[in-house]
Amino acid sequence: MLILLPKHYVDLSQRLNIADAFQWDKAEFSSMSVRKELFLTNIVHKSFLEVNEEGTEAAAASDTDMANNYCGVVPARFCADHPFLFFVRHNKANCILFCGRFSSP
Repeated sequence: MLILLPKHYVDLSQRLNIADAFQWDKAEFSSMSVRKELFLTNIVHKSFLEVNEEGTEAAAASDTDMANNYCGVVPARFCADHPFLFFVRHNKANCILFCGRFSSP
């Protein structure tokens, strides 16, 4: 299969929309503690996903897989020249490490 993806870089450190968790009178952490005055004061999160000709790099981890499995058959073609969802999956652990939406190739 021939897969054509646009080169792109996605900063995954977007707002988490959890403003209430930072306000002492609105935060709700009762399932974590009996103390009612618990609230967040700071969260630091930085991650990214980059796809280019050399492969894919995500956060501090990098993995590039290349193969040539040509057997004389014309490969199916997928061209991502439109908005799409993407997932980076760890096959051995069977879990999704990153997911996102690419909306403007």
